Amino acid sequence: MSDITSNETNEPVETPVVETVASVPTPAPVSTPAVDDEGRDNPRKTREGIVISDKMNSTVVVALTERVSHPRYGKTVQRTKKLYVHDEKNDAKIGDRVRVRETRPLSKLKRWRLVEVVERAR
Repeated sequence: MSDITSNETNEPVETPVVETVASVPTPAPVSTPAVDDEGRDNPRKTREGIVISDKMNSTVVVALTERVSHPRYGKTVQRTKKLYVHDEKNDAKIGDRVRVRETRPLSKLKRWRLVEVVERAR
């Protein structure tokens, strides 16, 4: 007697093939990224500083002062960074406290736009 199952006529009987439906994985929930007021996925940086120069047309130089602890000695040190800011209306004057936002490169050095004048110089 052979290993193949047979019926009374000694013909091999085919066993039915059962096809399994592959389960489709459910997509993971997508978290919505933070969107700023311009509709961008990655919000642009916003900084606040003091205008130190308004001599150029449509450009002001803003000084950002940050206080950081010295890595070795622990003393608090002030670091100043100068930003070239696009001021379309020539609104900001020396001594004004302004809020600026990061933008695409506008010139060789300008990468920021004036958002608002927070406080006028006295």
